[in-house]
Amino acid sequence: MLFEIVTIFPEFFGAAGVEANGTRESLGSGILGHGILERALRQGLAEVKTYDLRNFTHDRHRTVDDRPFGGGEGMVLKAQPLFECLETLQLQPKGQRGERERVVLLSAQGRRFTQAEARRLATFERVVLICGRYEGVDERVSQMLCDEELSIGDYVLSGGELGAAVVVDAVVRLLPGVLGHADSSRYESFGEGDEPAETMTADGVPRATHGSGGLLDYPHYTRPAEWNGMTIPEALGGGDHLVIRRWRRQAALAKTLANRPDLLQNADLSNDDREYLAELGWPPDAG
Repeated sequence: MLFEIVTIFPEFFGAAGVEANGTRESLGSGILGHGILERALRQGLAEVKTYDLRNFTHDRHRTVDDRPFGGGEGMVLKAQPLFECLETLQLQPKGQRGERERVVLLSAQGRRFTQAEARRLATFERVVLICGRYEGVDERVSQMLCDEELSIGDYVLSGGELGAAVVVDAVVRLLPGVLGHADSSRYESFGEGDEPAETMTADGVPRATHGSGGLLDYPHYTRPAEWNGMTIPEALGGGDHLVIRRWRRQAALAKTLANRPDLLQNADLSNDDREYLAELGWPPDAG
C-alpha cells in the first residue's frame, strides 16, 4: 500500500521522500522511522512518500499561504501549489478513481476518523494525504481534488501532519503481515466486534482470548502478580479459562462504561452483559 503525504514539513515524517525533481530521501528518524511502521516500511508491506509543498511554488519566498478573501484572522493554504503537486502524482480525476486511489484532506472540518474508517482506507492501494495548515485550505482544493475530508478528533491542531501520521499508523497495522497475528487488530478496543456464533460459549462468553464486540479492551496485567502492594485480579491467577473470559468481558464492560459510555449504545451486548451493566448503573435513566 502506498501513502503519499503532501506537507510543508516532510522532515516530520522521516519517510522516503520525493522532491519535485524526483530525488529521494532515505528512511530517517522521523515519526515513521520507529516500531511497527518502520518494520512495515522496511519489509515493503507499505510505502510512504512525502512531497514538500514549497517545491511547487514559483516565488523567491516559496509562499504556500495567503490572506483569506473577506477578511479574518490567519492565513489559508493556496490552491496553486496543491494543484501542481497533485498533478505530478498522475492521479485519476476526482470521481473516476474507483477502488484503487483516494485523496484525503486532513481538516478540522472533516468527518471523524475512526477504526472503521481505518479499515475502509486499508482497502485502497494508494492514499494521498494532504496536510492542512494555518486557518485552512482553499476550498477549491477540497471541491476539485479531494475525495473526502477527515479529522482525527474534535480539537484543533497546528497542522495536518499529526493527523496524517495517525491515519498512516492506524491503517498500516491493519495490512496483512504487519502485525504478528492476523487477529491482533480484530480483538482490541474499537475492533470489528464480529464474534461468530461458534466462538461463543453457551453463557455468551467469547471463547477467544478477547473479543471487543464494540467495547473498549479489557485491562491487562503482567508479572509480577504483586507489585507495590497491588495484586492482579484473583480471576486471572486461577487458570480457569472460562472464569478468565468472564472476568475480561465484565472488565471491558466496566471500562467502557467509565470511559466511553457512548459506545454501549451500539455494542453487541448479551443479556448477561446488560444485567451486569445494570448493576453498575447503566443506563443512567434506568430507574
